[in-house]
Amino acid sequence: NYLDDEQLQRLLKVLQTDANRPVCLIAQFLLATGCRLNEALTAQWSLIDRKNRIWRVSASNSKSGKSRAVPLTDAALNVLDQIGTEGSFEHVFVNAKTGTHYTHIRHTWIRLRNKAGLPWLRLHDLRHTFASMLVNSGQSLYSVQQCLGHADSRVTQRYAHLSSQTLQDAANCASEKIMEAMQGPK
Repeated sequence: NYLDDEQLQRLLKVLQTDANRPVCLIAQFLLATGCRLNEALTAQWSLIDRKNRIWRVSASNSKSGKSRAVPLTDAALNVLDQIGTEGSFEHVFVNAKTGTHYTHIRHTWIRLRNKAGLPWLRLHDLRHTFASMLVNSGQSLYSVQQCLGHADSRVTQRYAHLSSQTLQDAANCASEKIMEAMQGPK
């Protein structure tokens, strides 16, 4: 599943206004980076490089067992600016009641997605939405593969469901060349 524009707006409205700020920020971070939930929940400040806008996911926390660099988007940096744990805690997403990093957010997520009118939305669908946004904005599948940390390009192929406008724009590149050639030399 991935969110269309209207669904994304509904979700973001809830994530920007709900009282449970830490879980809302975790969900926003997932959407802004395309990372997996476990990667976000185990993120450590020592692996965040704001200057180079990179977050290193350690091999021990990555599904592939290999470390990878995740680009930090403006939206991701905005989340990091709001979280308020930098300099005080080792982990990025820390439960204020326990002082330890979050290990699950399932119950709160169910409430948030229902509040947004999206009862079917899984946290992993935020990763799919991120990938779909990249593909629909014209990014290559190779770039999407690198952003998501897929070792095999066949895994990334599932995100190739381009919008009709993206396909039309791509096809029009060839059309423009044909039309120019039909006009002859200038």
